[in-house]
Amino acid sequence: MSFMPESFARLVSLACHDLRTPLATVNGFAKTLTRGGTLDARDVHFVEVIESAAEQMTTLLDQLGLAARIESGRYEPALAEADTLELAATDDEHVAVSGRGEPIETDPAVVRRALASLARCAAVHGGVATVRWDVHGRRLTLSPLSAEAAAVVTGESPRDLGALVARVAIERLGGSLAVEGETLVVKL
Repeated sequence: MSFMPESFARLVSLACHDLRTPLATVNGFAKTLTRGGTLDARDVHFVEVIESAAEQMTTLLDQLGLAARIESGRYEPALAEADTLELAATDDEHVAVSGRGEPIETDPAVVRRALASLARCAAVHGGVATVRWDVHGRRLTLSPLSAEAAAVVTGESPRDLGALVARVAIERLGGSLAVEGETLVVKL
């Protein structure tokens, strides 16, 4: 799957880098306001909303930057050994994980983020409260995967940046994604 011409990918990468400075400023001032202790409860809530939005923007910039680096051929995986069960593990209460992992050499941070993005996509676009990763060594299955969520995960209906980048990243690292019925199969 290819997103963009190489020159545009470099432009996107530069934009992601340049957007980090004003985003860090917003986040820094929000934290300063919270620590000041002079805000009432309503204002504290508003600042927390700003901080949450800044964190979401950081995640989106990270995903977009990764896609741009992959597309322009500038992505160098930070390879390390990681267990596949630990890669699927998450603090997200909407994602259950079970099974038995296997050690692999991969870019753990990228794969962990990709698997979390796929699970979030399956839950949100599938309209379910909880999804489950079943880990069997290098083969991970995610269910339930509704037809609507499957179209988003595969990129047929490109409505989720995290899922699109997850696919590109996993494939770049030698893995694969496939839909089998109401299950997403990821091979790492």
